[in-house]
Amino acid sequence: MDLALKYAPMLILLLLAFIIPVLMLSVAAFTGPRQPSERKMTPFECGVESFGDTRHRFSVRFFLVALLFIIFDIESVFIYPWAVLFRKLGLFGFIEMSIFLFILLLGLFYVWKKGALEWE
Repeated sequence: MDLALKYAPMLILLLLAFIIPVLMLSVAAFTGPRQPSERKMTPFECGVESFGDTRHRFSVRFFLVALLFIIFDIESVFIYPWAVLFRKLGLFGFIEMSIFLFILLLGLFYVWKKGALEWE
């Protein structure tokens, strides 16, 4: 009995996580408009009608820049809590964050030196 009460909130959350999307999709399917036309079914992107073949290759540099952005964006996830607890962590926390930022800067300079940020 105690175990069932312990896991009840998690089971309720899982149940809601399943029911709510199913409910929203079914309501949208039943209430949505059903008059497809050739104009409505054409691909549309950013306010501009598409032209040409949509299946073209992207440069590897695009993905590399995206990965670098994610890496340096995740850096802020670690810097924010450190900044909030800066006084509590003291000199040890400052040295640890300095080492972390130094390693990130080394990675940035390496990528920059390799020319990964240069667009042709």
